[in-house]
Amino acid sequence: MMRKISFLICSFLIACAVQSQNNMDDLLAAGVDDAKQFSKDYLAPATEGLAYGINNGWFNHAKGQKQFGFEIGLVANTSFINDDKKSFEMRVNEYENIRFSDNSTSKTVATALGHNDPDIAVIITYDDPIFGNQETEITLPTGIGSTGVNIIPTAFLQAAFSPFRGTQIKARYFPKIETDNVKTGLYGFGIQQEFTAWLPKDKFFPVAISGLIAYTHLDGSYDFSDANIVEGYDQHLKTAVNTLLFELIASTNFKILNAYGALGYLNGKSETDLLGAYVVTDGLLYSEEIINPFSIEEKVSGVRTTLGANVKLGFFAVNLDYTFAEFNSATLGLNFSF
Repeated sequence: MMRKISFLICSFLIACAVQSQNNMDDLLAAGVDDAKQFSKDYLAPATEGLAYGINNGWFNHAKGQKQFGFEIGLVANTSFINDDKKSFEMRVNEYENIRFSDNSTSKTVATALGHNDPDIAVIITYDDPIFGNQETEITLPTGIGSTGVNIIPTAFLQAAFSPFRGTQIKARYFPKIETDNVKTGLYGFGIQQEFTAWLPKDKFFPVAISGLIAYTHLDGSYDFSDANIVEGYDQHLKTAVNTLLFELIASTNFKILNAYGALGYLNGKSETDLLGAYVVTDGLLYSEEIINPFSIEEKVSGVRTTLGANVKLGFFAVNLDYTFAEFNSATLGLNFSF
Protein backbone atom coordinates (compact mmCIF):
# COMPACT_ATOMS: atom_id res chain seq x y z
CA MET A 1 0.00 0.00 0.00
CA MET A 2 2.73 2.49 1.01
CA ARG A 3 4.75 1.66 -2.11
CA LYS A 4 1.73 2.35 -4.36
CA ILE A 5 1.11 5.69 -2.66
CA SER A 6 4.80 6.56 -2.80
CA PHE A 7 4.67 5.96 -6.54
CA LEU A 8 1.85 8.53 -6.84
CA ILE A 9 3.82 11.12 -4.87
CA CYS A 10 6.99 10.46 -6.85
CA SER A 11 5.04 10.62 -10.11
CA PHE A 12 3.71 14.05 -9.13
CA LEU A 13 7.20 15.33 -8.28
CA ILE A 14 8.68 13.82 -11.44
CA ALA A 15 6.00 15.42 -13.62
CA CYS A 16 6.55 18.88 -12.08
CA ALA A 17 10.32 18.56 -12.25
CA VAL A 18 10.47 17.27 -15.81
CA GLN A 19 8.04 19.89 -17.11
CA SER A 20 10.00 22.66 -15.36
CA GLN A 21 13.21 21.58 -17.12
CA ASN A 22 11.77 21.90 -20.63
CA ASN A 23 13.71 24.62 -22.50
CA MET A 24 15.73 25.44 -19.35
CA ASP A 25 18.79 25.92 -21.56
CA ASP A 26 17.05 28.76 -23.43
CA LEU A 27 15.56 30.28 -20.27
CA LEU A 28 19.00 30.38 -18.65
CA ALA A 29 20.35 31.99 -21.81
CA ALA A 30 17.95 34.88 -21.16
CA GLY A 31 19.67 35.35 -17.80
CA VAL A 32 19.57 33.73 -14.39
CA ASP A 33 17.23 36.44 -13.05
CA ASP A 34 14.69 35.84 -15.82
CA ALA A 35 14.87 32.06 -15.41
CA LYS A 36 14.42 32.44 -11.66
CA GLN A 37 11.42 34.78 -12.05
CA PHE A 38 9.66 32.38 -14.40
CA SER A 39 10.46 29.32 -12.27
CA LYS A 40 9.21 31.09 -9.13
CA ASP A 41 5.75 31.74 -10.62
CA TYR A 42 5.70 28.39 -12.41
CA LEU A 43 6.52 26.19 -9.38
CA ALA A 44 4.87 28.16 -6.53
CA PRO A 45 1.39 26.53 -6.77
CA ALA A 46 2.93 23.02 -6.74
CA THR A 47 4.94 23.60 -3.55
CA GLU A 48 1.96 25.40 -1.98
CA GLY A 49 -0.26 22.42 -2.76
CA LEU A 50 2.23 20.06 -1.12
CA ALA A 51 2.37 22.29 1.97
CA TYR A 52 -1.41 22.00 2.40
CA GLY A 53 -1.54 18.31 1.55
CA ILE A 54 1.06 17.16 4.07
CA ASN A 55 -0.85 18.85 6.93
CA ASN A 56 -4.07 16.88 6.60
CA GLY A 57 -4.98 13.94 8.79
CA TRP A 58 -3.30 15.07 12.01
CA PHE A 59 -6.52 14.42 13.95
CA ASN A 60 -9.64 12.27 13.68
CA HIS A 61 -11.33 13.11 16.99
CA ALA A 62 -11.14 15.77 19.70
CA LYS A 63 -11.33 13.16 22.47
CA GLY A 64 -7.93 12.28 23.94
CA GLN A 65 -6.82 8.70 24.56
CA LYS A 66 -6.64 7.09 27.96
CA GLN A 67 -3.35 7.43 29.82
CA PHE A 68 -0.61 5.33 28.21
CA GLY A 69 -2.89 4.72 25.25
CA PHE A 70 -1.26 4.14 21.85
CA GLU A 71 -2.61 4.62 18.32
CA ILE A 72 -1.05 3.79 14.96
CA GLY A 73 -2.54 4.33 11.54
CA LEU A 74 -2.19 5.06 7.86
CA VAL A 75 -3.35 8.41 6.47
CA ALA A 76 -4.01 8.88 2.75
CA ASN A 77 -4.83 12.32 1.39
CA THR A 78 -5.82 13.85 -1.93
CA SER A 79 -5.64 17.60 -2.56
CA PHE A 80 -7.63 18.95 -5.48
CA ILE A 81 -6.11 21.46 -7.89
CA ASN A 82 -8.27 24.54 -8.43
CA ASP A 83 -8.33 26.20 -11.83
CA ASP A 84 -6.76 29.40 -10.47
CA LYS A 85 -3.66 27.38 -9.47
CA LYS A 86 -3.14 26.11 -13.00
CA SER A 87 -2.01 29.41 -14.52
CA PHE A 88 -0.40 32.75 -13.72
CA GLU A 89 -0.17 36.14 -15.39
CA MET A 90 3.23 36.47 -17.05
CA ARG A 91 4.09 40.18 -17.45
CA VAL A 92 6.96 41.13 -19.73
CA ASN A 93 7.86 44.17 -17.60
CA GLU A 94 9.05 41.73 -14.91
CA TYR A 95 11.65 40.28 -17.29
CA GLU A 96 14.79 41.78 -18.78
CA ASN A 97 15.27 39.57 -21.83
CA ILE A 98 11.94 37.85 -22.49
CA ARG A 99 8.98 39.12 -24.52
CA PHE A 100 6.01 37.53 -26.24
CA SER A 101 6.32 36.88 -29.97
CA ASP A 102 3.16 38.93 -30.65
CA ASN A 103 4.42 41.79 -28.41
CA SER A 104 1.67 41.33 -25.81
CA THR A 105 2.41 43.02 -22.49
CA SER A 106 1.13 39.98 -20.56
CA LYS A 107 -0.44 36.56 -21.04
CA THR A 108 -1.97 33.85 -18.90
CA VAL A 109 0.44 30.88 -18.99
CA ALA A 110 0.53 27.48 -17.32
CA THR A 111 2.02 26.79 -13.92
CA ALA A 112 3.50 23.39 -13.08
CA LEU A 113 -0.09 22.30 -12.31
CA GLY A 114 -1.62 23.52 -15.57
CA HIS A 115 -1.32 23.17 -19.34
CA ASN A 116 -0.78 25.56 -22.25
CA ASP A 117 -3.22 24.75 -25.03
CA PRO A 118 -2.22 25.93 -27.57
CA ASP A 119 1.51 26.34 -26.95
CA ILE A 120 2.74 29.81 -25.98
CA ALA A 121 5.94 31.15 -27.53
CA VAL A 122 8.27 33.86 -26.23
CA ILE A 123 11.28 35.64 -27.71
CA ILE A 124 14.43 35.64 -25.59
CA THR A 125 17.39 37.94 -26.10
CA TYR A 126 20.90 36.78 -25.21
CA ASP A 127 24.33 38.31 -25.51
CA ASP A 128 26.60 36.51 -27.94
CA PRO A 129 30.27 37.53 -27.39
CA ILE A 130 30.87 37.65 -31.15
CA PHE A 131 27.60 38.75 -32.73
CA GLY A 132 26.20 40.82 -29.83
CA ASN A 133 22.49 40.71 -28.94
CA GLN A 134 20.74 37.76 -30.55
CA GLU A 135 17.12 36.61 -30.41
CA THR A 136 15.53 33.19 -30.54
CA GLU A 137 11.99 31.91 -30.09
CA ILE A 138 11.15 29.18 -27.58
CA THR A 139 7.97 27.49 -26.40
CA LEU A 140 7.17 27.90 -22.70
CA PRO A 141 7.02 24.68 -20.67
CA THR A 142 3.57 23.32 -19.99
CA GLY A 143 2.54 21.65 -16.72
CA ILE A 144 1.24 18.32 -15.44
CA GLY A 145 -2.23 19.27 -16.67
CA SER A 146 -1.06 17.97 -20.04
CA THR A 147 -0.91 14.48 -18.49
CA GLY A 148 -4.41 14.70 -17.00
CA VAL A 149 -3.21 14.99 -13.38
CA ASN A 150 -5.60 17.10 -11.28
CA ILE A 151 -4.73 15.98 -7.75
CA ILE A 152 -1.79 16.12 -5.35
CA PRO A 153 -1.51 12.85 -3.38
CA THR A 154 0.23 12.49 -0.02
CA ALA A 155 0.39 9.65 2.50
CA PHE A 156 2.14 8.80 5.74
CA LEU A 157 2.24 6.50 8.72
CA GLN A 158 1.12 8.16 11.94
CA ALA A 159 1.34 7.22 15.61
CA ALA A 160 0.15 8.80 18.86
CA PHE A 161 0.97 8.14 22.52
CA SER A 162 -0.79 9.51 25.62
CA PRO A 163 1.55 10.08 28.58
CA PHE A 164 -1.36 11.73 30.41
CA ARG A 165 -5.11 11.50 30.09
CA GLY A 166 -6.25 13.80 27.30
CA THR A 167 -2.72 14.50 25.98
CA GLN A 168 -1.49 12.95 22.74
CA ILE A 169 2.06 13.20 21.44
CA LYS A 170 1.96 12.49 17.72
CA ALA A 171 4.45 11.65 14.98
CA ARG A 172 4.12 10.95 11.28
CA TYR A 173 6.58 9.48 8.82
CA PHE A 174 6.94 8.69 5.16
CA PRO A 175 10.16 6.77 4.39
CA LYS A 176 12.52 8.31 1.88
CA ILE A 177 11.97 6.30 -1.29
CA GLU A 178 13.71 6.69 -4.65
CA THR A 179 11.71 6.15 -7.84
CA ASP A 180 12.97 7.13 -11.31
CA ASN A 181 15.69 9.43 -9.87
CA VAL A 182 13.21 11.10 -7.50
CA LYS A 183 13.71 10.89 -3.74
CA THR A 184 10.99 12.05 -1.37
CA GLY A 185 10.46 11.74 2.37
CA LEU A 186 8.38 13.25 5.15
CA TYR A 187 8.30 13.47 8.92
CA GLY A 188 6.38 15.48 11.51
CA PHE A 189 5.67 15.89 15.22
CA GLY A 190 2.68 17.27 17.07
CA ILE A 191 0.84 17.52 20.35
CA GLN A 192 -2.93 17.46 20.86
CA GLN A 193 -4.52 18.39 24.18
CA GLU A 194 -8.14 17.76 25.08
CA PHE A 195 -9.29 20.73 27.16
CA THR A 196 -12.47 18.99 28.32
CA ALA A 197 -10.27 16.29 29.96
CA TRP A 198 -9.51 18.84 32.68
CA LEU A 199 -13.17 18.87 33.74
CA PRO A 200 -14.32 16.63 36.64
CA LYS A 201 -14.41 12.94 35.73
CA ASP A 202 -17.94 12.47 37.02
CA LYS A 203 -19.27 14.94 34.47
CA PHE A 204 -20.34 13.65 31.07
CA PHE A 205 -20.20 15.99 28.11
CA PRO A 206 -21.35 14.87 24.65
CA VAL A 207 -18.76 17.20 23.08
CA ALA A 208 -14.96 17.12 23.41
CA ILE A 209 -12.76 20.14 22.60
CA SER A 210 -9.02 20.06 22.01
CA GLY A 211 -6.15 22.02 20.50
CA LEU A 212 -3.35 20.82 18.20
CA ILE A 213 0.06 22.17 17.25
CA ALA A 214 2.03 20.23 14.62
CA TYR A 215 5.24 20.59 12.61
CA THR A 216 5.73 18.82 9.27
CA HIS A 217 8.79 18.60 7.01
CA LEU A 218 8.90 17.26 3.45
CA ASP A 219 11.95 17.07 1.26
CA GLY A 220 12.32 15.83 -2.29
CA SER A 221 14.92 15.84 -5.03
CA TYR A 222 15.00 15.01 -8.71
CA ASP A 223 18.31 14.09 -10.37
CA PHE A 224 18.11 14.74 -14.12
CA SER A 225 21.85 14.63 -14.92
CA ASP A 226 21.25 11.71 -17.28
CA ALA A 227 18.21 13.25 -18.98
CA ASN A 228 20.29 15.16 -21.56
CA ILE A 229 18.00 18.17 -21.25
CA VAL A 230 20.86 20.64 -20.75
CA GLU A 231 24.58 19.95 -21.05
CA GLY A 232 26.37 19.89 -17.70
CA TYR A 233 26.81 17.69 -14.66
CA ASP A 234 25.35 16.97 -11.20
CA GLN A 235 22.06 18.55 -12.25
CA HIS A 236 19.22 18.19 -9.77
CA LEU A 237 16.22 19.99 -8.35
CA LYS A 238 15.84 20.01 -4.56
CA THR A 239 12.72 21.05 -2.62
CA ALA A 240 12.14 21.37 1.13
CA VAL A 241 8.81 22.30 2.76
CA ASN A 242 8.49 23.19 6.47
CA THR A 243 5.12 23.99 8.06
CA LEU A 244 3.40 24.70 11.38
CA LEU A 245 -0.27 23.89 11.90
CA PHE A 246 -2.55 25.22 14.64
CA GLU A 247 -6.01 23.67 15.08
CA LEU A 248 -9.00 24.04 17.41
CA ILE A 249 -10.97 20.77 17.24
CA ALA A 250 -14.43 19.78 18.47
CA SER A 251 -16.14 16.41 18.21
CA THR A 252 -19.06 14.47 19.60
CA ASN A 253 -18.13 12.06 22.35
CA PHE A 254 -19.97 8.80 21.77
CA LYS A 255 -18.79 5.20 21.78
CA ILE A 256 -18.98 4.22 18.09
CA LEU A 257 -19.92 6.97 15.63
CA ASN A 258 -18.70 10.55 16.03
CA ALA A 259 -18.59 13.71 13.96
CA TYR A 260 -15.77 16.22 14.24
CA GLY A 261 -14.86 19.62 12.94
CA ALA A 262 -11.90 21.98 13.23
CA LEU A 263 -10.74 25.48 12.46
CA GLY A 264 -7.04 25.85 11.78
CA TYR A 265 -4.24 28.05 10.54
CA LEU A 266 -1.29 26.91 8.42
CA ASN A 267 2.03 28.73 8.24
CA GLY A 268 5.05 27.49 6.33
CA LYS A 269 7.90 28.02 3.93
CA SER A 270 9.24 26.14 0.92
CA GLU A 271 12.65 26.37 -0.70
CA THR A 272 13.45 25.03 -4.16
CA ASP A 273 17.04 24.95 -5.45
CA LEU A 274 18.23 24.34 -8.99
CA LEU A 275 21.66 22.82 -8.41
CA GLY A 276 24.54 21.62 -10.56
CA ALA A 277 26.33 22.89 -13.65
CA TYR A 278 24.49 24.01 -16.81
CA VAL A 279 26.20 24.83 -20.10
CA VAL A 280 24.23 27.47 -21.98
CA THR A 281 25.08 27.52 -25.69
CA ASP A 282 23.78 28.84 -29.00
CA GLY A 283 24.87 25.61 -30.65
CA LEU A 284 27.67 27.27 -32.62
CA LEU A 285 30.33 29.49 -31.05
CA TYR A 286 29.01 30.66 -27.71
CA SER A 287 28.78 28.70 -24.46
CA GLU A 288 28.69 29.60 -20.78
CA GLU A 289 28.72 27.38 -17.69
CA ILE A 290 26.34 28.37 -14.87
CA ILE A 291 26.81 26.76 -11.44
CA ASN A 292 23.83 26.36 -9.04
CA PRO A 293 21.68 28.86 -10.98
CA PHE A 294 19.13 29.87 -8.36
CA SER A 295 17.15 29.23 -5.18
CA ILE A 296 13.45 30.04 -4.81
CA GLU A 297 11.80 30.65 -1.45
CA GLU A 298 8.04 30.81 -0.97
CA LYS A 299 5.93 31.46 2.14
CA VAL A 300 2.59 29.71 2.67
CA SER A 301 -0.16 30.68 5.09
CA GLY A 302 -3.92 30.35 5.29
CA VAL A 303 -7.01 29.39 7.27
CA ARG A 304 -8.58 25.94 6.89
CA THR A 305 -11.79 24.28 8.02
CA THR A 306 -12.27 20.53 8.40
CA LEU A 307 -15.46 18.44 8.71
CA GLY A 308 -15.41 14.70 9.17
CA ALA A 309 -16.71 11.52 10.81
CA ASN A 310 -15.09 8.69 12.74
CA VAL A 311 -16.34 5.13 13.24
CA LYS A 312 -14.71 3.04 15.96
CA LEU A 313 -15.23 -0.72 16.29
CA GLY A 314 -13.22 -2.04 19.19
CA PHE A 315 -9.54 -1.26 18.66
CA PHE A 316 -10.07 -0.41 14.96
CA ALA A 317 -11.29 2.94 13.64
CA VAL A 318 -11.77 4.56 10.26
CA ASN A 319 -12.25 8.26 9.60
CA LEU A 320 -13.06 10.34 6.56
CA ASP A 321 -12.95 14.12 6.37
CA TYR A 322 -12.89 17.04 3.96
CA THR A 323 -10.83 20.21 4.42
CA PHE A 324 -11.75 23.56 2.90
CA ALA A 325 -8.61 25.61 2.25
CA GLU A 326 -6.51 27.11 -0.53
CA PHE A 327 -6.32 23.52 -1.76
CA ASN A 328 -9.42 21.53 -0.77
CA SER A 329 -8.59 18.01 0.36
CA ALA A 330 -10.17 14.66 1.19
CA THR A 331 -8.52 12.45 3.81
CA LEU A 332 -8.98 8.79 4.75
CA GLY A 333 -7.48 7.35 7.92
CA LEU A 334 -7.23 3.77 9.15
CA ASN A 335 -6.25 3.53 12.83
CA PHE A 336 -5.58 0.89 15.49
CA SER A 337 -5.62 1.91 19.15
CA PHE A 338 -4.46 -0.01 22.20
